[in-house]
Amino acid sequence: MHSSKRGALKRALYVTSTLSSTILGVSAAYAADAASPDTIETVIVTSERTTRSAVQLSGIQAQRVLPGISPLKAIQTLPGVAYETADPWGNNEQNESLLVHGFTQQQLGFTMDGVPLGDQQYGNYNGLSPSRAVTSENVDHVTLSSGAGQLGIASTSNLGGAIETFSSDPLDTMGLDVRETLGSFYTTRTFARLDTGDLGDGNAGYVSYLHHDARAWDFEGHQMDDQANLKFVHEDSTGRLTFFADYDYKVEPNEDATAFGNQQTAAAASFTPYTRPFLFPNLAAAIANLTHGTPPASQGNNFSNYDSAAQREDVLTYLQYDWNIDSDMTWSNQVYYHHDTGRGIVAGPINQAGLPGLFGIYFPALVVGGSPTTTASLDNIVAVFGGTGYEVRTTEYRINRTGIRSTFDWQWGDHEIEAGVWYERNASGTGRRWYPFAAANDDLTPYDVPRNPAFTQYDVRLKTDDVQLHIQDQWRVFPALLLQAGIKASLQTAGNKVLTQQQNLLAGNPFGLPATNPPVQFPTGSITSNNWFLPQVGAIWDATEHEQVFVNVQKNMRQFIPYAAGSNFYGASPWSLGSQLAFDTFKATAHPETAWEYEAGIRTRRDVDFWWLSGIEGQANYYHVNFSNRLFNVATYNFINPNPAILVNVGGVTTDGIDVAATLHFGDHWQVYDAVSYNNSTYDSNFTTVSGGVSTVVPIAGKQVPLQPNWLNKFVLSTNWDDFEAQLVGDLVGRRFTSYLNDQKVASTFELGFGASYTVDLPQNQYLHRLKIAVNANNLTDTTGVSTAVVTGASGGYQAFPLPPRMGFVTLSTNF
Repeated sequence: MHSSKRGALKRALYVTSTLSSTILGVSAAYAADAASPDTIETVIVTSERTTRSAVQLSGIQAQRVLPGISPLKAIQTLPGVAYETADPWGNNEQNESLLVHGFTQQQLGFTMDGVPLGDQQYGNYNGLSPSRAVTSENVDHVTLSSGAGQLGIASTSNLGGAIETFSSDPLDTMGLDVRETLGSFYTTRTFARLDTGDLGDGNAGYVSYLHHDARAWDFEGHQMDDQANLKFVHEDSTGRLTFFADYDYKVEPNEDATAFGNQQTAAAASFTPYTRPFLFPNLAAAIANLTHGTPPASQGNNFSNYDSAAQREDVLTYLQYDWNIDSDMTWSNQVYYHHDTGRGIVAGPINQAGLPGLFGIYFPALVVGGSPTTTASLDNIVAVFGGTGYEVRTTEYRINRTGIRSTFDWQWGDHEIEAGVWYERNASGTGRRWYPFAAANDDLTPYDVPRNPAFTQYDVRLKTDDVQLHIQDQWRVFPALLLQAGIKASLQTAGNKVLTQQQNLLAGNPFGLPATNPPVQFPTGSITSNNWFLPQVGAIWDATEHEQVFVNVQKNMRQFIPYAAGSNFYGASPWSLGSQLAFDTFKATAHPETAWEYEAGIRTRRDVDFWWLSGIEGQANYYHVNFSNRLFNVATYNFINPNPAILVNVGGVTTDGIDVAATLHFGDHWQVYDAVSYNNSTYDSNFTTVSGGVSTVVPIAGKQVPLQPNWLNKFVLSTNWDDFEAQLVGDLVGRRFTSYLNDQKVASTFELGFGASYTVDLPQNQYLHRLKIAVNANNLTDTTGVSTAVVTGASGGYQAFPLPPRMGFVTLSTNF
């Protein structure tokens, strides 16, 4: 089957099975075949069939920004998106930050070919990143619904919208695509994809392999990734069968954020380095940096660890069949499976963050002089952990997810009725272990898996059952007016069991730290949270031949987070509260976060004959959000803090914003895209914190939500001349507050990126059909500033990661 026919059937099935958008422009997988070599492809395209704001970025455009870029990094050019990371590809998940219309990435929905990818938080329990689910070079397009996702999006976290990634289809011609990227800091990225071509009877497939290795720009750690994808498609008049499989093994050495203000110690208040790299592989210097396992007081909380890394291994696969029951009915069914094992590793000094107190609980015989921080006690702890002054801490993850998605679509006269169900069973686990760090140890690198722990602090297993139901109707009232209405139900039951409970300070402990009574331990129990009525209503009016008006009102909900950890760093979860009483109180009184979202906008596409301007297309939309039942830890614990956490609903957030995006065409060879976004997100009410039994009111009512910039501006200047193309990309991120009381902030940043390529077609060559060379550079002006910022409290301080410096890359692509 020819690729264009295969693509047409795929798009028809997708539209009928999900009521998704018809895109103004050419789908990315087919743009290269359909476009004339002397015309320029639209950078950003908008939807003309959804009642929501929906914009799309093609995989081809993403690769122009930087070959191998992650889907989430690529969409930073879309309106309303504030994306930050400390590496040029967006691969490093530890220092990744994504906000859309005031919602964080943990409050958005993510899918790949419809398969749910979880909420994207770093210590993940229910998914994986899009770049681990599908190789960047195999991405067809990414769609952002910035106000509210489709009702059928498989997600328990899509409070503020959805990001959908789609893999490309097999080509109709057999061939081998090989790409090699070389560049700054010893970067090498090798990608190879073999397409079978049309095998007859509607069968085609591909298999690909990726190896990525890039040294961090400010320390001696290598970001490494090995990934394989396989996709097979069978199409006939009855329907379409798709099989997809992904394997990914990824190691990401991490640096720590720099502490500012009250997050730094008073003795080292002036020490706030731009970067905070680890010391690996210089073990001798790392050992010399410690005294009795203690980093220098002059470095304070900005000391350097020896190393740290995130290790992840994923297997993701799905089987989907889209059945054309008749010309008016389709039934799409998908089953999927995801397995993940991984760990976060930190090799750090034994005397920091209260660790001697923790070690004293598990090894009380080591404590000398009534305190775990006496010199004799520290030396004993150093000896137990290998003699270097360092220990290795791991947070170990396990995910086993199985799910099914089923969607029925019926075109009944002027009505298009859709009904669907999604079910997922997720068995996840989290464990914290501590390992010796000896100079003779074979596991001293961030790339190895530690063995033989000194002790296991905790090991918790969770089981989650999610069910989502939806039904909706699109009614074509008359040719120019379409009404849409539907409801969604989100149902979840989650529970846990504790395999290893953490030990606590008890009365009569050998050193003078307060005992916990009752002890701070992981609670057990299950919570069922069901919402059977999440409504949506919207309309599309074709006001003219060129303009379309859309409105949408929708209610969304974010389910509770079934996650357990020794602190609440990774998110507010009732299973991490530290006492059975706190858990039981939460279960009886708390409510899931919800949001009412109101949106109205206009889309346009016109040919123009005005001087050099030949065409314009774009979208402008206003949105208003009432975010309710915001969950917040008003009291937290970590390791041996004697106070269990308190997680409560603390009020809401009101958001108003505007996105305006347009693409101007200047003949066949030039194009300018620009998107301006304004967002005003403020807290509705104050909240009260509890520390040591003392309550304190934090007056945040009317304050700006931290990390969300008020202003964003993105532009892409593109040109195309036969086999040559180039583009200049700009990204302005406005000032961001970094504390709840808005007394801390980071300055605005502006970065430029550049990309150019030249393609040589070789139609007469029997084996080599095409050569392409591309050059890319990020941060052309070598701007310094803050990329990802971390809110650490109500006022006085914050933590931050740096912007990556200017880097350059060259990519050679060949087709055989």
